[in-house]
Amino acid sequence: MKKLALHWQIIIGLVLGLVYGMIAAQSGWGSFTTDWIAPFGTIFINLLKLIAMPLVLASLITGVASLSDLKKLSRIGGKTIGIYVGTTAVAVTIGLISVNMLKPGDKVPVEMKEKLQLTYKKDAEKKAGTVQDVKDRGPLQPIVDMVPSNFLNSASSNRNMLQVVFVAIFIGIGLIQIPSDKGKPVKDLFKSLTDVVIKLVDIIMLMAPVGVFALIAQTINKVAGDNPSQVIELLGALGYYMIAVILGLITHAAITYAGLMKFMTNMPLNTFYKGLAPAQLLAFSTSSSGATLPVTMERCEEELGVSEEVSSFVLPLGATINMDGTALYQAVATVFIAQALNIPLDIGAQLTIVLTAVLASIGTAAVPGAGIVMLVIILEAVGVPSAGIALILGVDRILDMMRTTVNVTGDATVAVIIAGSEDQLTIPTK
Repeated sequence: MKKLALHWQIIIGLVLGLVYGMIAAQSGWGSFTTDWIAPFGTIFINLLKLIAMPLVLASLITGVASLSDLKKLSRIGGKTIGIYVGTTAVAVTIGLISVNMLKPGDKVPVEMKEKLQLTYKKDAEKKAGTVQDVKDRGPLQPIVDMVPSNFLNSASSNRNMLQVVFVAIFIGIGLIQIPSDKGKPVKDLFKSLTDVVIKLVDIIMLMAPVGVFALIAQTINKVAGDNPSQVIELLGALGYYMIAVILGLITHAAITYAGLMKFMTNMPLNTFYKGLAPAQLLAFSTSSSGATLPVTMERCEEELGVSEEVSSFVLPLGATINMDGTALYQAVATVFIAQALNIPLDIGAQLTIVLTAVLASIGTAAVPGAGIVMLVIILEAVGVPSAGIALILGVDRILDMMRTTVNVTGDATVAVIIAGSEDQLTIPTK
């Protein structure tokens, strides 16, 4: 009997998790779900996070060292960062167009605005409190944060991924500079470590359907609790806001990414999406680009034909600085909150949103509480009260799943483009 493809296994797990979550919410099984279902999702995410750091370190060192030429490294690095920044700017612009067309902030009833602000007031204050620490940082602090004083401390937390990326590139450059015979043992060590971690990915993915089931079930449990009517009420009030975000994300994926793939590579879109599907589904269920990174790398190399040299450089970098979905969401959320609070934003303010959101998406990885914290900074940059984030916190988890999927899709798109431009793309024929 033919084994069911991985993406179908994950889809089945996702659907069953959705069905179970609905039944659990109706039946009052919230405590049971938290105690007996959710831990399997946590274990699954922890396993993926466990191997993310060694994978980034080993694969990036191997990838940079294999370039053997600093000119090639700077060329690939320049193209990668350039495309990442460009697509982020486009994403923010699409988000602004979407929210200005639909004007979702004008459609929220006054009584619901008051209820949302009251319900999520404490959460909003907690998020806003973190912002002061970020604002007190100097303009070059993100660069300072990127260079660790102790590598072992950096490697102890996935939040420090950008520091690990820096160290890996630094070591890779060192290996390029020494005679190949002296560097070979180190290269072989990290190449073997990469192979081991990739094999561990295969083992962990055996648990993917169960892990996704548990994650989706717990997500519904958190959103709905034991009162599903609250969800319906919330979705009704914020439906237009969610539509604005989702429309922007779909447009960005369907036009920007598809357009880049069509004009800059020879890879058929169906091949791309079929090969990447498990990583996209994982991104959706985990809401974490970092946790999904090992799977993204595996799918790009084995299913999309991206060389290890390119994927090991482009994808870890993308997981830390390429946040198209997050930047688009921040743009929509900012204008939505301004509309809901009857604060007009002129062209100058919206251009400020574009610039701030692009810069924020690059620096997000180094900031705990990332997306929402940076959103508060964007709000304050255009004169919108930060307390307004209370309006959107209720549906943030749902939208987080979708924007993470777009983030991962963007990383893979750029990896394919860079591989194609460097003649390191082998398009699957199956």
